[in-house]
Amino acid sequence: MALLDRLSNYFSNDIAIDLGTANTLVYLKGSGIVLNEPSVVAVDQKTKKVYAVGAEAKTMLGKTPDHITAIRPMKDGVIADFDITEVMLREFIRKAQKKRFFIRPRIVVSVPSGITEVERRAVTDSCQNAGARQVYLVAEPIAAAIGVGLPVDKPSGNMVIDIGGGTTEIAVIALNGIVTDISIRIGGDEMDEVIVQHIKKAYNLLIGDQTAEHVKMVIGSATKLKQEEEMEIKGRDLVSGIPKTLRISSVEIREALAEPLSQITAAVKTALEQTPPELAADIVDRGIVMMGGGSLLRGIDRLLKDETNLPINVVEDPLTCVVLGSGRILQNLHQYERIIMKNSRF
Repeated sequence: MALLDRLSNYFSNDIAIDLGTANTLVYLKGSGIVLNEPSVVAVDQKTKKVYAVGAEAKTMLGKTPDHITAIRPMKDGVIADFDITEVMLREFIRKAQKKRFFIRPRIVVSVPSGITEVERRAVTDSCQNAGARQVYLVAEPIAAAIGVGLPVDKPSGNMVIDIGGGTTEIAVIALNGIVTDISIRIGGDEMDEVIVQHIKKAYNLLIGDQTAEHVKMVIGSATKLKQEEEMEIKGRDLVSGIPKTLRISSVEIREALAEPLSQITAAVKTALEQTPPELAADIVDRGIVMMGGGSLLRGIDRLLKDETNLPINVVEDPLTCVVLGSGRILQNLHQYERIIMKNSRF
């Protein structure tokens, strides 16, 4: 049996997946990151067939005819639509595994640290139904810490903040375990939503999520800019029903973003308050490491530094560290056995 397992491990194309609310990244053992696509699926409601998956499906968001629906099956970091997630995973696994093997792959999946037992089971079942031989779940903060090369196995405190599309994960890690962790369901999606609501309330203009995301990336900020900026946006006037163009400023977008940012700041402070004193001393020396798409918002590191009086270090490539960490765990499953979530092995 042991020989059969070794042969299976040798011949299977094992993969690691960062199953995100906004994007899904896939790491192929021996090849690195082979796929980075939006977590979106377009479905034909008449035939119930999948029309498109990933980047192609994202271009259809808000632009499809009545019988085609573009769906984001992940919400707040967990599965919201089980069947669609399964279809999406199967397609991403197929794309990642260019060479076809008869042996089903082992899959390491990163999940929010605050995931419930039911949500955990949903991820495991989706992966198995999509073609996994074995499924290993790891908490996103630990995967992110390993991905950026933090010494998670040492008896010293490392604090990470991962601001994703659906969740913000805050954790203090030491000796291959999470000592303190807070997972809040606030992330990039919530920031986009407050921009949509602000434009609607202030101008009676309806804009889509993709427009809101673009506004956030172009003129969004967490702190005051040296030179405030403006940009044009297009949407539908809610009074006349006619498409309309207007100019908005970085000041009003910053004010709109204040609420979700204050919730993230409060969660960071709570995590620090719950940290044992000896580990807190390590964090004072080393600072806090920040990653995830939300860390790309201008000034968010400065905001958190002002609020905590601690150094904030945004990693070089904040979008890939979770999947890179999951990939390292995949390469050394025995070494990282202690950090794999219980009951995630099948």
